[in-house]
Amino acid sequence: MRLSRVLVTGGAGFIGSNFVRRLLSADPQVSVITFDALTYAGNLANLDALPDPSRHSFIRGDICDEELVINVIREHRVDTIVNFAAETHVDRSIFDAAPFLRTNVMGVHHLLEAARKVWLREWGWGPDRCRFHHISSDEVYGSLEPHEPPFREDTPYAPNSPYAASKAAADHLVRSYGVTHGMPVTITNCSNNYGRFQFPEKLVPLMILNALEGVPLPIYGDGRQVRDWLHVEDHVAAVHLVLRKGSVGESYNIGGGGNHTNLEVVETLCRLLDKVAPDSPHAPHRALIQFVSDRPGHDRRYAMDTHKIERELGWSGRRTLEDGLQGTIEWYLANAGWVAEIRSRPDYQEWLDRNYASREVGT
Repeated sequence: MRLSRVLVTGGAGFIGSNFVRRLLSADPQVSVITFDALTYAGNLANLDALPDPSRHSFIRGDICDEELVINVIREHRVDTIVNFAAETHVDRSIFDAAPFLRTNVMGVHHLLEAARKVWLREWGWGPDRCRFHHISSDEVYGSLEPHEPPFREDTPYAPNSPYAASKAAADHLVRSYGVTHGMPVTITNCSNNYGRFQFPEKLVPLMILNALEGVPLPIYGDGRQVRDWLHVEDHVAAVHLVLRKGSVGESYNIGGGGNHTNLEVVETLCRLLDKVAPDSPHAPHRALIQFVSDRPGHDRRYAMDTHKIERELGWSGRRTLEDGLQGTIEWYLANAGWVAEIRSRPDYQEWLDRNYASREVGT
């Protein structure tokens, strides 16, 4: 498919803003419309200094506002929708699942309906003229035992958190619109992302920033939960490829190619920080690691089989975890103003206090 006018929902968030940059730099014929409600994790600063900003426009809006989405599709003659808009933090879903159901399920429903009413009913477009792409997670597959093979695209869904359940529901909705209404859809399920612009409450940036300040590095349980870590720039390159070459109706797993425990990731960050900041009064930073009580229903292991996207589309990740984490540390060090603005928000500190203050410290 030849992309022309792309609506990126959730485009002011972490992964969405990286995707906007990818499109503008790699596709000179594309115009990008970023659509974002600017909730706590959305940030207009993520869209500063875009490549060729003349091809970009921003609209503040909620994907649950179906009429607004319809008007945007019509006005901008949108031919591609890429949905990054989502509540994504598992810990927050444990405290309150309602926002996850609203955005991740009903929001996707309204997006699909808006696209169906304009593309299929009003304009009569076929699959060669438009595409609805949905971003999902490996968490929809549930948790793997140590001996089990990695998740494949045909692995049965078995979500264990309210967040994962909401994403699973959205995936099913997207597939159903493809089968029932003939909507030209594709889905990608990605593993744990990290990189520039990630909201500082997530594991990698939280550990970087805490370590630099000499604040304890809280690790849930024994820290041996296994994840597949994917650099965000590898992720958005894969999504871009699926839009251009992926088959309508298909889903593709995207992973980083290596499985590491949470403890290994934090220890790697500490080792890299020791090199970057050898004069830090908090070095060795590994001494700041603190095990705390685990969260309920914490999945033990994820692993992604990416053979399908590699075989069919020729994608492969470019960054090792070590190189990716090194670059991420350097980005956060170079963007202290971006970090300070987010961390100065009262609701940010309130969340950290709520999530961590009551956790029992282990050994």
